[in-house]
Amino acid sequence: MATNDQVWVALLRGVNVGGITIRSADLAALFTDLGFGEVKTFLASGNVRFRASGVRTGLKKRIEAALQDRFGYDAWIVLVTREELADAVASFPFDAADASRQPYVVFCADASARTAVLEAAAHTDPPLDPEEDPVAPGPGVVYWSPAKGRTLDTPFAKAMARSSAPFRTSTTTRNLRTLQKILA
Repeated sequence: MATNDQVWVALLRGVNVGGITIRSADLAALFTDLGFGEVKTFLASGNVRFRASGVRTGLKKRIEAALQDRFGYDAWIVLVTREELADAVASFPFDAADASRQPYVVFCADASARTAVLEAAAHTDPPLDPEEDPVAPGPGVVYWSPAKGRTLDTPFAKAMARSSAPFRTSTTTRNLRTLQKILA
């Protein structure tokens, strides 16, 4: 657990979809108001890079409470260090340059969420076709690379979207290209 001053990345779940709208400027202002430094937002999907001191669990709770207070929704984030994000990006096991596919990284709040995602992938109906719906474990994440246009209808996509999925509120998915922008 990190306690020293370092760069963190907050990945907000469910922002700017389903009626929860938060402008990037307002999100950056919230993180600045919390006393964090070097605050920068990326795209409109709830990605914030910032510098802070503290323990992950304390920072996570503080950010979630502030999001709920300011924006009035049941906020949930995955909080990773810049180094953890860099490791996840560097370990992407599929061809990220393949323009016919979407390079996704599913961030998991903890090991049990990651295990549950991998279990869901192992028990889809029909079973996953590794050529059509490739899924692989990574450091604190699960990688996925569906064909463009198939993001919602593959067996893995359907397993991830199931409202009864035990990991539904403890995962968030990002495109590898977005993550590379956060790291730049």
